[in-house]
Amino acid sequence: MAGRVEARLKQLKLELPNAAAPLANYVPYVRAGDLLFVSGQVCQWNGERKFIGKLGAGIALEDGQQAARLCGLNLLAQARAAAGDLDRIRRCVRLNGFVNSAPDFVQQPQVINGCSDLFVEVLGDAGRHSRVAVGVASLPGGVAVEIDAVFEVG
Repeated sequence: MAGRVEARLKQLKLELPNAAAPLANYVPYVRAGDLLFVSGQVCQWNGERKFIGKLGAGIALEDGQQAARLCGLNLLAQARAAAGDLDRIRRCVRLNGFVNSAPDFVQQPQVINGCSDLFVEVLGDAGRHSRVAVGVASLPGGVAVEIDAVFEVG
């Protein structure tokens, strides 16, 4: 049924941002066969960066989860731009989550749950995925979270 994922977004009262243009010399996504690789998306809304800082040094866990959720909305916006229709997503295969972390912060998996939980809410079982969640010393523009994704599309 066409529009199933868009209907689910509306039911959840979620809106997708505009698909962001690349910040450097790369493309926002690449399709290889049935796989769609979406470049890292930061926590921004229509070009405005949100959640600037480090987890464990000014950014609380709950804010980090919201930052990851925002990355997820940006990933879905890119997937829609690439596939033309979110219903073409068969499943999310993998997420790679990067958390701008203070040296002693160890809750990166809980931060990236913000995106993982969003994908299950929106895509159901097709949103379940393999994943990496790591802490890094810095991210572009000082944002708290960046996530990339691989989707299987039809």
